[in-house]
Amino acid sequence: MDMLPVDTEAFWHHDMEAHRDNCFYEDAPQVALGIRMSNECVYAELGEEGDPWGQEPRDRRIDLNKRYSDKAETIVGRRLLPEELPYDDEMFPPIRRIGEVFGGTYEQGVKTGEWLHSPIETPRELEKMLDDVDRTDLREFMLPKNWESEKIRIFETYGKKPPLMRGIRGPVTLAMSIYGNENLIFLYYDAPNLFARFSETIGRVVLEMGKVMDTEAGYSPDHVPPGFSFADDECALLTPEMYEVFGYPILKNVFDYYSPEPGDRRYQHSDSAMGHIVPILGRLKLTGCNFGPTVLVNDIRPHMPRTRIDGCLAPFTFMNNNTDDIIEEVRRDCEMIKATGTKGLNLRTAGSINNGSLLTSMHTVMWAILEYGRY
Repeated sequence: MDMLPVDTEAFWHHDMEAHRDNCFYEDAPQVALGIRMSNECVYAELGEEGDPWGQEPRDRRIDLNKRYSDKAETIVGRRLLPEELPYDDEMFPPIRRIGEVFGGTYEQGVKTGEWLHSPIETPRELEKMLDDVDRTDLREFMLPKNWESEKIRIFETYGKKPPLMRGIRGPVTLAMSIYGNENLIFLYYDAPNLFARFSETIGRVVLEMGKVMDTEAGYSPDHVPPGFSFADDECALLTPEMYEVFGYPILKNVFDYYSPEPGDRRYQHSDSAMGHIVPILGRLKLTGCNFGPTVLVNDIRPHMPRTRIDGCLAPFTFMNNNTDDIIEEVRRDCEMIKATGTKGLNLRTAGSINNGSLLTSMHTVMWAILEYGRY
């Protein structure tokens, strides 16, 4: 089947304008395109074997990305994936992560991605774990023994400072990975004080871990780079009343510290059916959001009038590569945003872009934006 006609050079020129002012540029000619594909997509596109969620040797990753971008250039008019990657000796030694602070273990599955596991199942075990966390020196816990020497070596050799911590997976997803989905829900009813304490401890640890990495990167508490984001798929499992007690205070406190100014990044990703907590999230004045494919522009915009909406194309629609279905969903989103009389739609998948999603589908989205997304 022939691809739909798109003047890619003109498209990308107008897309650059569409992204101005966080996609709210008054004179933007069209809906912005947020899709840039992902490393996961190289395997199906190129007919190569590999684990989309696994690690590739540096040379093979560069080769895959270059060949993918060669193809992307002919189909969508842009090279999409990074073709220069750091060498192993440029990489900082891994620090312990927030799930480990709370007694969990990260496990990388074969073609299943990463999972956080925990043995904690009872309120007594949870309370003991929180007591342990309260006594933990987070800097000492997080940083490996060779941290100082490697930090000095990497800076002197490459001029690189340690990365900042400006996002976590959670807080509800973190808590449910540590304690279990049903267990956390029951805790709200059975032990409300412990439920609230779990939330308060997560919020404190997020800030303290962030501050540790700020210091390691050479920033003083009064001059830290702003912005923070949360990826919290499991927030959909809490009622609004539960989320108000557990999730909202964490986001508010972290944003108050790291994103105090109107333009500072305040971001929430939740590729799940979490429309029932959108009104609560609206009070946080998010600068960007990426919600599940059932949470559409019409559900979001009344509560978030100045939030950039990254969505709402269903990832499985995009991955199935059916031209008509993709056009139908893009048309829906474009018509919804225009009907609100606002801008701020950055058309992306409502969740991850998975292996199997083809460049021709991205091309189809570009055509649909030109057809239905012109302001």
